[in-house]
Parts: sequence; structure tokens; C-alpha cells
Amino acid sequence: MKCKFCSREAYIKLHYPKMYLCEEHFKEYFERKVQRTIEKYKLLKKDEKILVAVSGGKDSAVTAYVLNKLGYNIECLHINLGIGEYSKKSEEYAKKQCELIGAPLHIVRIKEILGYGIGEVKTRRPTCSYCGLTKRYIMNKFAYDNGFDAIATGHNLDDEASFLLNNLLYWNTEYIAKGGPLLPAEGKFVKKVKPLYELTEREVVAYALAVGLEYIVEECPYARGATTLDMKAVLNELEEKRPGTKYNFVRGYVKKKKLFESEIRRKELKECKICGMPSSGDICAFCRFWGLKEEIKFKVKVR
Repeated sequence: MKCKFCSREAYIKLHYPKMYLCEEHFKEYFERKVQRTIEKYKLLKKDEKILVAVSGGKDSAVTAYVLNKLGYNIECLHINLGIGEYSKKSEEYAKKQCELIGAPLHIVRIKEILGYGIGEVKTRRPTCSYCGLTKRYIMNKFAYDNGFDAIATGHNLDDEASFLLNNLLYWNTEYIAKGGPLLPAEGKFVKKVKPLYELTEREVVAYALAVGLEYIVEECPYARGATTLDMKAVLNELEEKRPGTKYNFVRGYVKKKKLFESEIRRKELKECKICGMPSSGDICAFCRFWGLKEEIKFKVKVR
């Protein structure tokens, strides 16, 4: 098949909107869609200092690549989770990606600062639960300590659709109320944005290959059997039968999100007595879980 806009051979067939595109026109389409998403949801400004959380995977690498190409002021952060060979590979890919992009890369290795890697802590708490707590805290504190205006993550349309479906099935309305492409800044919480919000995982993979981004393909060992993978499988089946299902599901949610906002439980936040970050109690969940006695400072020296 030929590209819709020229006579070159098609690189990809888009299912929604339905069209064939060559490699060059697909890259243009992808980049234009990211910029439109940023503008539509008022995610970022060109004069903001943006921290992109890069895992070594495709989504975060593509986020960093596109934002850099579109002229945004980015730096990258990789959190090495200390999960044996998987984390070693992930860090190597993050380094290669940032070298290709030409973006500064900061690396935080949790085993070095906390003494244990993910999966090595003796706790009844699920591994993914305290891993998420740890990543969110480090991303936010690193961004706050170093004066970043926003944190950009690689969440794509498939991620958001599976998140919504899972939380709707269990009526986790407070989580649903807090979703979306933008989480505004609040106190010491830095603004969080999702520039790939309206792009599918398939499109992200195709773009990564088109621009030469290498990425880790293995799933995290602790992600096996995760509910989100089941949700993605269900949504992929629906998408195959009815193209546009994911997009319309997520867009519909954005329009109706206000229906769930009354479910948000407003908590009076204090400052953690150990690290000074926002907390509902005297000690924040991160410091409490890791048993910290003093603040971890992530301030990077300006070269």
C-alpha cells in the first residue's frame, strides 16, 4: 500500500484514523499529535524546565526524544530499581537513549541510597506497591530539589485506557478522579504531564523504530501477572473489532471526569518531619516505609 500523502511505500497502517503512512509522514503525524496534545491540555510551555523520567523502555524514551525535537527544555532521570540484571540492562538502555537524544541524564540508584533493591525488602506489602511509592517520591523530590517545573512520563493511550477500565471495574472512584493527562503542581508536588496521552502503544513502538531508539523489551520481573496486562488484552480485542475504542473511551473520560471529582478525599497536608515533603501524617509514607532518619538530598551540582 502507498502512503496517503505521497507515492512512497507505507510504513504503517493506522487503524484510527484509518490511513497508510510512509515513515516520514508517520513521524510528522506522531510529532504533530504530541504537540497538539500538549496544547489541548495545556501541559507544557517552552520556557519550562522539564524532567523526563526514563526507564530504558520505549514510551519514556520516545517522550524524551519528541519533547527534545519539539524544542522543549528537557533533562532526564533514570531510577535504577536494583532488580538484578533487569535494572542493569535498563540503565544501559537509558544511557544509550539519552546519548542519541543529546539530553542530560541523571541516575539515582536506590540500592546505593536506601540499602536494598526492589524485591529485597522483607515486607507484607506487594512489591509493585512500594516500588510505585518509591519511584513517585524520588521523581518528585529530585524535580523539586533541582527546580524543575514539570515531570513528563511516558504513559500512552493503552496505559490510560487499561488504568480506567481496571478502576471502573472495581469502582475505585478516587483514583479515576485523579487520572488524566495533567496533574497540576501543588505546594511541593511538581506538575506531572503525559505527552503521549492520545497515542497508542503500537504507534509508540513504530516511532521508536523509525527514529532508531533502542529500548529494553523485557517486562519487569515483578510485573508478570499484573492486572493491567489483562486489561490491555481485553482492550486490544475490542480495538481489533471496533477501531477507535481506546481513543473514544479515554476522550470520553476526560470530558466526564468532573463527575468523579467529588470522590476526592481532601487531606490536610503537613511537612514530613524527616524530609520536609508533603505528608498526611508527621512522617511521609516513603520515609516511614524505608525507615529513614534523615532527608535524602538530590540536589545536583551545576557544572
